[in-house]
Amino acid sequence: MSLVGRRVLITGGGTGLGADLARGFTTVGASVVIAGRRRQTLDEVAAVTGAIVVVADVTVESDVERMFAEAGAVDIVIANAGAAESAPLTRTSLEMWQQLIDVNLTGTFLTLRDGARQLRSRDWGRLITIASTAGLRGYPYVSAYTAAKHGAVGLTRAIAAELAPTGVTANALCPGYLDTEMTDRTIANIVAKTGRSRAEALQTLASANPQGRLIEPAEVTAAALWLC
Repeated sequence: MSLVGRRVLITGGGTGLGADLARGFTTVGASVVIAGRRRQTLDEVAAVTGAIVVVADVTVESDVERMFAEAGAVDIVIANAGAAESAPLTRTSLEMWQQLIDVNLTGTFLTLRDGARQLRSRDWGRLITIASTAGLRGYPYVSAYTAAKHGAVGLTRAIAAELAPTGVTANALCPGYLDTEMTDRTIANIVAKTGRSRAEALQTLASANPQGRLIEPAEVTAAALWLC
């Protein structure tokens, strides 16, 4: 199936996986809209891909509504915006908890809800959540992130069941630790808090993936393209 002429909206499109998704969908001829909070990083991706840029915060309902209005009629919505932070449960503040729930779960809900509102009258559409293996199992020291990603996976399952009679599908992709800026920050956090070397911190994260390595963003992009 060709994606030429299809329009895809990608949140968190200025860095990491979001930027790779933008490049991947551009390569197959789709029209790409990228959204995020930082215009500079979005503009850098747009310079390479020709994507339309929308500055928006997915945790703010009015921003999400405006994001869809500026994006125009979309066929594919990828809820990719996310954040990660680690701490033992006993040192996880309510502020950290709320921040990670807001970005990873509420932001996904608002994005997919408005995407579904636009797509429900169509005979074809795709809603994709970028979740995590943390949405399928428990990891130590990331209780807030794990809870948010479990919620995102459950939300996607419910949406898929609700939209099953239509031509719109909903799926969640659940990669392990990715070779992106977000993981770089996680490694730096481990080094700062534990005194381990960067190589040791990297090995700790890589060993959580069955392949024993970080996942390349292009691998997730390939899966998203296949779903579409």
